Amino acid sequence: MSSAADALTIHQLLGRIVYFHALFIEPAHRPSPPPGPGPECCNHGASFGRRTTDELLHDSAWAALVEVATTIPTHHQPCPKAAGSCCATCRISAAAAAIAAGWAETECRGYRQDDPAETLLQTCGRAAAARLGRVFAAQHTAPCPALDQLTVPEPLPDVQELPLTGELLALWADPTATARQPVASWLNHCTGLDDVRRVLETSRTES
Repeated sequence: MSSAADALTIHQLLGRIVYFHALFIEPAHRPSPPPGPGPECCNHGASFGRRTTDELLHDSAWAALVEVATTIPTHHQPCPKAAGSCCATCRISAAAAAIAAGWAETECRGYRQDDPAETLLQTCGRAAAARLGRVFAAQHTAPCPALDQLTVPEPLPDVQELPLTGELLALWADPTATARQPVASWLNHCTGLDDVRRVLETSRTES
């Protein structure tokens, strides 16, 4: 696949995140106090000289990821010195972690009417940070020592458990292989979390 096709696929998947967030998550998200800032990014911590947010995120489709993450303050933990000089890869990884954790929390409350285990949110967040961060770093040749230390935990929730979060994690495991066939294509026919919940309840009753 050409680099142009790769970029198109990435843009499509970023658009899918924005669309699903606006349609399913944001209307149902229950806000709570933010957790405070996260660790310092590579450019403000022990390392420096990484490609910056000013350099890579200005007018980039990836900037949408950061915008989505800021709507989930409960899970958004940016660098405490957040600025245009931050490591861009750290910024994307932090945004991806916030989105996955926020989606998982909202889905658990929407389908089960209970709060998820903190380990589930951490697992989803860490997996998204690693997967989306690596795609970003590869596309922009923006290596990051913090990203290198991230591992994808197992097991991860699947689309039968948390459809939106499960699809997010599955699609970004290998974007070029999965973009043309969404993992849970029936999500395209839902208009809210209540629709998703009904589909899940029906599938469980029939199985």
